Amino acid sequence: MKLRNAVVPILALTGIAITAYTVASGEKTLPLAPPVAEPAKPPFPVFIAGAGLVEASTENIGVSTDLPGVVAKVLVKVGNPVQTGHPLFVLDDRQARAEVEVQESNLRIAEVTLAKLRALPRSEEIPAAIARLAEAQALAMDARDQLGRAEALQGSAALSREELQRRRNAAAAASARAAEAKASLELLTAGAWKQDLAVAEAQVAAARAQLSAARTQLDRLTVRAPVAGEILQVNVRPGEYLSTMNTAIPPVMMGDTQILHVRVDIDENDAWRLKPGTRAVASLRGNAEVKTDLRFVRVEPYVVPKKSLTGGSNERVDTRVLQALYAFERGNLPVFVGQQMDVFIEAGPEAIAQVMLK
Repeated sequence: MKLRNAVVPILALTGIAITAYTVASGEKTLPLAPPVAEPAKPPFPVFIAGAGLVEASTENIGVSTDLPGVVAKVLVKVGNPVQTGHPLFVLDDRQARAEVEVQESNLRIAEVTLAKLRALPRSEEIPAAIARLAEAQALAMDARDQLGRAEALQGSAALSREELQRRRNAAAAASARAAEAKASLELLTAGAWKQDLAVAEAQVAAARAQLSAARTQLDRLTVRAPVAGEILQVNVRPGEYLSTMNTAIPPVMMGDTQILHVRVDIDENDAWRLKPGTRAVASLRGNAEVKTDLRFVRVEPYVVPKKSLTGGSNERVDTRVLQALYAFERGNLPVFVGQQMDVFIEAGPEAIAQVMLK
């Protein structure tokens, strides 16, 4: 009985001891893990710090198409250098090529019609027209001769009044046919009517315009580089359908990477300290030893909400920033478009004077 009464206090004391040890062990300060890379150090006594995002000097250009269609060919790969006008990808152009052939045929028809009118009169038609005129004149002369003889017998019993009138009508008809043959010859030798030529010339101009429109439509199906630069992304494959409605992911991303820009987000509270033209230095994230001097380019004169770096277009934080652009030569630096850099900008003289007064 006495032993049983002693077990309970012993167990209680043991539990208290274990609890005290556990609490004491949990209160120990864990050693801080060393940073993966040493942070960059500012090279100026008074400075403005900001996170910079590397982009092409032309800005990152998302090249798309203004015509929907199925991709037939992709003519570039990531990393390819391209010149202005270099074809990037081609949409299915079979229908457009057929339309060009139709318009080419229409133009040839219009040009042949115009050439035919300009070639009038045909040299082989003139002798026949002259012969018809000579024949008509001869018949008219014969009819007038017969009328003269009839009129000489007028009043005698040898010729009736009806016969005399018939010969007068025949002479008039023969003279009219001779006049018609002469007019036809003059019309033939005069060539094409100027109004007919004007209509034919207008038809040729319209056919050329329609052919030009068809060729332009065909050319629009080949998407070309708007500037010289480097292909940064290719997000399209042959056989895919491109719509003009979905432009969130451009088929091809490109830009000039010989000279790179750093877009620096400067907190609006520090915006007043920024003076264009002051020195600036950028260091790589992960290796602060890789740094480069920056050249001021411009300030975007509109303070915007700072975007997070997750890539979501709708994700924002509460901070508003002024964006400043700086440039540097890429050279052999291991810097890539889209990479983050730590940027230090020398503060303006007003900020330096304020610090000195303090």
